Amino acid sequence: MTKDTQKERFTRWGMVKYFMHGCTRFFIFSIVASFLVTILEMLIPQIIRSTVDSIIGDKPFSLPAAAVSWIDRMGGAPFFRTHLWVIAVIIIVMALFVALFRYATNQFNNVAAEKLQQSMRDKLFAHLQELPFRWYMQNKTGDIMQRCTSDVERVRIFIAEQMVSVVRIVIMMILSLFFMFSMDARLGAAAAATIPVIMAYSGFFFSRIGRHFKECDDNEGVLSTIAQENLTGVRVVRAFGREDYERKRFEKQNVYYTGLWVDLMKLMSYFWGAGDLITGIQVVLVLTMGSVFCVHGSLTTGEFIAFLSYNGMLIWPVRQLGRMISEMSKAGVSIDRIRYIMNSPVEEDVPDAKEPDMHQDIHFDHVTFGYEENVPVVKDVSFTVKAGTTFGILGSTGSGKSTLMHLLDRLYDLPEGSGTIRIGDTDIRDIKAKYLRSNIGMVLQEPYLFSRTIGENISITDRSMPMSDIRTAARLASVDDAITGFKNGYDTMVGERGVTLSGGQKQRTAIARMLTQKAPIMVFDDSLSAVDAETDAKIRSALNRHLKDSTVILIAHRVTTLMNADQIMVMDKGKIVEMGTPDQLMAKGGVYKRIYDMQLTMSEEDEFTGNPFEEVEAENEAAAAGRNEAGCASGNSTATATVPAKEV
Repeated sequence: MTKDTQKERFTRWGMVKYFMHGCTRFFIFSIVASFLVTILEMLIPQIIRSTVDSIIGDKPFSLPAAAVSWIDRMGGAPFFRTHLWVIAVIIIVMALFVALFRYATNQFNNVAAEKLQQSMRDKLFAHLQELPFRWYMQNKTGDIMQRCTSDVERVRIFIAEQMVSVVRIVIMMILSLFFMFSMDARLGAAAAATIPVIMAYSGFFFSRIGRHFKECDDNEGVLSTIAQENLTGVRVVRAFGREDYERKRFEKQNVYYTGLWVDLMKLMSYFWGAGDLITGIQVVLVLTMGSVFCVHGSLTTGEFIAFLSYNGMLIWPVRQLGRMISEMSKAGVSIDRIRYIMNSPVEEDVPDAKEPDMHQDIHFDHVTFGYEENVPVVKDVSFTVKAGTTFGILGSTGSGKSTLMHLLDRLYDLPEGSGTIRIGDTDIRDIKAKYLRSNIGMVLQEPYLFSRTIGENISITDRSMPMSDIRTAARLASVDDAITGFKNGYDTMVGERGVTLSGGQKQRTAIARMLTQKAPIMVFDDSLSAVDAETDAKIRSALNRHLKDSTVILIAHRVTTLMNADQIMVMDKGKIVEMGTPDQLMAKGGVYKRIYDMQLTMSEEDEFTGNPFEEVEAENEAAAAGRNEAGCASGNSTATATVPAKEV
């Protein structure tokens, strides 16, 4: 599902609020402490102004009545003129409170930021666990990882370092302008004149920075994907000597990615350079005008000193607000990339989803399915797997064998109008997805083992599983002897992607893991391909003895794996070409018999050099053409749309 077609679950601000749940109070505490810091910092220039003009000088105090009353009770200007250290102590005490509140601001802000990042990671990961399998097939792992790491960090930095500063910036701008205009309106207007200019050019750069950053972020995902694929497939790279090719491929993308960042930094340099120029002109203008006013007596020395202090306080928030606008454009890109994940629809059960008895027949009824539109992989397939039996599926690569099992496990949902899959009388779309999958054990041809101990991999469905049950499953899978032969036995670390084990050992460990599930339906998707024929027979014999109550579906290329199945279905190009018991298929002399001869006898006189699936298809086409001709000869104007394969 693409970003354009998916249903919007979160707006930008709605998603931020969702992530901030649980850490909002820390942000509030940080804002309150920041507010107190700002108020105290704004009072210090007023103390300096009064000291210069009214204590060192002889002008009357221009302070609130309460402050003037306190000064008079202390002895008035003469007292402070002879005790200037009192003013110094007052400023030092205020500075200590500023430091204390700034410490509280940073502490609360850091706690809030880390809790926000924790919340984002937890909720993102939880949402990823609920997304359908198809979504992962449509999105690259490297890009997903980049959204969950770099983009999360960028959003955290913006909210923690920028959004919390908004209150402080706004308060500083309002109070600075208030005090500046109260001292001299003309000079205040000159200082405020640059604010709309900075806001205008920040807005001008906003969309451009965001567009450039989005391209950088997307290409960082491409670079991460290349690295992830190379590390995942390192053995293939080594085996085919593709090191130079992969290095050049990475370097080419890295050069392009670096160029994008250089272009973005050039744009940012223009942005900051223009900002520095504008604020520099403002400082020179205020300093020049203030000096002139001071010389002509329309501005006192104390007011001029205080004005310069407030102007310094004004310049910082104005520049910071411009920076915040540029950072907002980058954070907005990251928020949208995270929103793409959070807005992706999760798997949902239908209302009143059922939990039926899974020890029932499995019915595939006219099932048609394709991973791409108008490209069916499975074409009008119908068959029944009897409960408690072993059902074999034989077919060439790409014939749709695994697709049928993916549909049964609802890794892909069968669209409406494309047939039905039922367990008993219940459509699997009406069964709770987690219940369905917990009752269908599946071993794939290339099983995935986690980077944990062998024992933990086998007992992954139940971490409290006793060792006796783990070893029983391992014995059934004929892997117990191999495991106990390791130095650390079941405590042996598998390693990433199971690199500690051979291909056959990985498959057998995966079989043991599935057996601990004790599911009523068990699917072996060519999961014995990496073991030798003797071990294959040993495992099948053990499964036949211990899985009498389970429905077993075996998918294989090797005929011997299916010889003890109760029924075998032969597929080719998404269609069923044969079905029956092993004896029936042997007696029939069709595709199954030819594959059997090729794999087991391979004598010179019986060797089949062609493709048995292609031969049967040709026979079916010939039979279809004959039936069509017969239909036309008898006056039928419409030929048969679907010609079944050979009858069993």
